[in-house]
Amino acid sequence: MDQNQILTDAYPPREIAHRVEELGVNKAKLSALSVLVLAILAGAFISMGAAFYMLVSTGSTAGFGLTRLAGGVSFSLGLILVVVAGAELFTGNNLIAMAWASGRIGIRDVLRNWILSYSGNVIGCLISALLVYWAELGSLSQGGFAETALKLAESKATLSPLAAFCRGILCNALVCLAVWLTQGGRSVTDKILSILFPVSAFVALGLEHSIANWFFFPYALLLDSGNTLNAPGMVNNLFFVTLGNIIGGTLLVSAVYWLAYLRAERS
Repeated sequence: MDQNQILTDAYPPREIAHRVEELGVNKAKLSALSVLVLAILAGAFISMGAAFYMLVSTGSTAGFGLTRLAGGVSFSLGLILVVVAGAELFTGNNLIAMAWASGRIGIRDVLRNWILSYSGNVIGCLISALLVYWAELGSLSQGGFAETALKLAESKATLSPLAAFCRGILCNALVCLAVWLTQGGRSVTDKILSILFPVSAFVALGLEHSIANWFFFPYALLLDSGNTLNAPGMVNNLFFVTLGNIIGGTLLVSAVYWLAYLRAERS
């Protein structure tokens, strides 16, 4: 095989499994401060993708499917920034369970990373919600942007616990598959294209991402001058979606690929 072809072809799935495992080890070794700072960045990145999604969806006359697709492509900005610019996103970090399954890190390392990344993500989302509110972006499209934000938050807050949980599972399966695919690419272009379709799919399908919801809900609450939003429903959503995200990332992606490619090597 030509050497240039070797350097441009995507890594095969078995090699991706090894790369994801090694990535998990490296993430577990990061200092607490590094994880927290990079997690705050990730929360901000996801928030910008979420705001972009709301803008594109506002006032669209393209029809249901095409509007959702355009929103999904726009939302992809968040994960593209996380992967290419570098940041610690809780949902993507569910993949470090592969390194734990191989015995290369302990459960305390996994929980430490998840707690720090989730906390930092929330901080980044809350700061972003305040900045978007203070920037008066809600006034875009004659207030249509704010109306979109309020309707979106209300629809999420009225999901049943089972629906929120299942949508969380499916969402993070796609998010972690997007991150998985980026480990198969060799260029920035490869990584962007790897992210685009899985993330667009989860947004278009109306699946639930816990970190994105930490932007959607606080921003909507800032806009809700009449206190009409279902705050208990928001809390329930965040709990069940977070739980679903963990299941989707660890069991549907990490565990499956570990069993397929790494189990025999580590046993």
